[in-house]
Amino acid sequence: MKCLIYFMVLFLVSEVGSFDLVIDGIPDEVENMIDVEIDGFPSSSRTRNGRYQRSTSDWGYVGDLVEDDDKIGLYSYKVQSTITSRLANTMIQAKMVNNAKRPQHIVFDVQVPKGAFIDNFTMDVNGITFTSSIREKSEARRMYSQAKAKGKAAGIVRSNALDMENFKTEVNVPPGTRIQFELHYQEMIRRKLSSYEHIISLKPGRLAKHMEVDVRIIEPQGIRYVHVPNSLGDHFNGITTISKGEKKAHISFKPTMAQQRKCPTCSSTAVDGNFVVQYDVNRESTGGELEIFNGYFIHFFAPENLDPLPKNILFVIDVSGSMWGLKMKQTIEAMKAILSELRAADQFSLIDFNHNVRCWRDNLVSATPAQVEDAKKYIQTIHPNGGTNINEALLRATFILNEAQNLGMLDPNSVSMIVLVSDGDPTVGELKLTTIQKNVKQSIKDEFSLFCLGIGFDVDYDFLQRIATDNRGMAQRIFGNQETSAQMKRFYNQVSTPLLKKIQFNYPQESVSDVTQSSFHNYFGGSEIVVAGKVDTANLQHLESVVTATAANAELVMETLRDVEELDGFMKKDKYADPEFTRKLWAYLTVNQMLAERNTAPTAALKRNITKSILQMSLDHHIVTPFTSMLIENSENDEIMLADQPKDPRRGCCSGVVVNGQLIGAKKEENKKLNTYFGKFGFYFKNKGLKVEIDTETITLKDGPYGITLTWSDTGHIIRKQLLISVKKESNVTIRVGEEMSFMVLLHRVWKNHPVNVDFLGIYIPPENQFSPEARGLIGQFTSEPEVYIHNLRPGQTPEKPQATMEVKGNKLTVTRGLQKDYRTNRVFGTDVQCWFVHNSGKGFIEGHYKDYLVPHLYSFLKKP
Repeated sequence: MKCLIYFMVLFLVSEVGSFDLVIDGIPDEVENMIDVEIDGFPSSSRTRNGRYQRSTSDWGYVGDLVEDDDKIGLYSYKVQSTITSRLANTMIQAKMVNNAKRPQHIVFDVQVPKGAFIDNFTMDVNGITFTSSIREKSEARRMYSQAKAKGKAAGIVRSNALDMENFKTEVNVPPGTRIQFELHYQEMIRRKLSSYEHIISLKPGRLAKHMEVDVRIIEPQGIRYVHVPNSLGDHFNGITTISKGEKKAHISFKPTMAQQRKCPTCSSTAVDGNFVVQYDVNRESTGGELEIFNGYFIHFFAPENLDPLPKNILFVIDVSGSMWGLKMKQTIEAMKAILSELRAADQFSLIDFNHNVRCWRDNLVSATPAQVEDAKKYIQTIHPNGGTNINEALLRATFILNEAQNLGMLDPNSVSMIVLVSDGDPTVGELKLTTIQKNVKQSIKDEFSLFCLGIGFDVDYDFLQRIATDNRGMAQRIFGNQETSAQMKRFYNQVSTPLLKKIQFNYPQESVSDVTQSSFHNYFGGSEIVVAGKVDTANLQHLESVVTATAANAELVMETLRDVEELDGFMKKDKYADPEFTRKLWAYLTVNQMLAERNTAPTAALKRNITKSILQMSLDHHIVTPFTSMLIENSENDEIMLADQPKDPRRGCCSGVVVNGQLIGAKKEENKKLNTYFGKFGFYFKNKGLKVEIDTETITLKDGPYGITLTWSDTGHIIRKQLLISVKKESNVTIRVGEEMSFMVLLHRVWKNHPVNVDFLGIYIPPENQFSPEARGLIGQFTSEPEVYIHNLRPGQTPEKPQATMEVKGNKLTVTRGLQKDYRTNRVFGTDVQCWFVHNSGKGFIEGHYKDYLVPHLYSFLKKP
């Protein structure tokens, strides 16, 4: 028996962490506008001037896919940023012209800080202006689909969970076309390590006739200092000017075209990096600073000159095989430095884990010089290997802390925390992320904080964010490179000095409403807590706040009183100050708080209610969130583009992939049901023109008429057009596309002349793959997980297989609990994984009928059911 089954088609993949605006067509005057993802090359293959080129190692083929960059003139590149009480409004504008005698691709590609909200984008092409509006996603998609069906303009914006994200627009324009792009975004600048840091990405890609970066800071508290580090390099020494007043500062960077050149005769620009502004404000009141304006209040709280609280800290370090090499070396270096910074009053221990969990000490010990030195020696002996048992490692850590607390070994005023360092998903023990999250939450019981460091791109960073947020902590992605150690130490320094615990903000209930989070587990030195809300200024002269907290030697009560009209005069006098800064800061905090609450919502009903609130906030405050889209229209309303941010920020766009499987039958036993298995897989990477075919005998890569074949008796690699195929002898094949996507195919052998079974294949697809919401197929349709609600658990036909009711996609289905095998770590016996089995061939759970997924050949695209 042979049958071809469609898995997934049109997996749209983009560079990691990107906003893309893909323009498919606007008026006749600006014809043939289209985004081009050249061969789907990852960012590592792009040269500094934006060109793409093929590697000479690709089977000796040398080709050059380039743009005629010198024919595109960058007339002006301007960045204007105004910071009003930590709220930064930034505008990036580029004016360009096609000077060539033929159509050219013109690219507007800028980096936007992680967490910023894009609130406006405009484009002017030869006098035709496009402006933006925010719509509910389904409405925007409907209008987008109608426009695209008529050949009108269309586009998409997406984001990723990295520190910086790309907003990219690429258009093809006729000779002589003048085009202006303008992007606006807003962000709240967080205080870290006693400094506010405003980062502006400057990557114009070419020399600009006029270049300007203009940053203005308005801080009613008063500015303590302003510093612009030499982040762009020595080439630009002495060009930046800073003027600082008591409450205002102005920073200007205006390099001439000659100063922009890498060398006096160079045609390339030296402007390629981040322009960074650092500053801090004056603080007079220990109770914080209340700023009231325009019907909202913002409370900034960052007390200083307090003694540190002692801390009880457990470091949980992943030492699985994937940490081998530079990651482990840098982790060891960072841990040795971190251990040296522990204070005498601190208690600590170390846990390292792979498929097993080991403890340096089974209990917390004091951070004496001798214990610290012994811990460093232990760290130095670690050799990574094996799988990843995150669940058991975290539960062991919480057990040690809980036991210490139950035995009275913890100072009542101390702060307890766990720091997890990992680079991968669980592969051993409990594999279901939601179950791990639940287990850890139940074990911690809101007593401790969990901080997570995710190293590299393989880690499921979304999971680390959820589990950290769920347990009074935070997560940070650490990029696996030579700077890993410095990044880890910088993160640790942010949480190494707890100054307060159990902080509670109180305001008069009759005067304020819609207050953001007002209760905090810890306050760390060098950071800042911000609370915002609405205030009834019409019936109030003064607003009072009372903050209570536990310090090292006392219970603190800190009061602050402010006149509700105190800022009015100052704000009206300054033409650069944003009169909406309090409203925008409140909205920024509220939306981010709701997004975090949605990630940890215990029920589907609560998640739906939070989603509705986020949507309404997005529409009211004109910002792109996962539930809204930005429509971009011209003045005649006959051309429409869509700027869209998918629900799952890991999903990308624009490099089509098809994965299909061929079923084979086992040897049929008499009067028994025929077992079927996968005997062959076909992978078609459309934009690369590559096909990978895997069966139980061979692994073949095809590029047009050319091909190369390995057998399962080989161990080796094939690299072609940034596609890596790794074969492990008689075990598995891994296919990786840059850092965005990977697939694993396992080989299962049976003994020769087996009476029933046959050799077969298994496929595993990591959840961090950069799939777009357009992915479909039996598996592909679930890359964006649907909301599922399980209830009414009841006995099944057999005791070990209970039944329940599943609500999904508006349907109520009967499901049965059972076991499925995961063979990634044990190809012979597998690992049992709990699953819900949907009855009736998945009816109501999958799109259409399962027969809709049968396709005629191995590389067929599927028509959507």
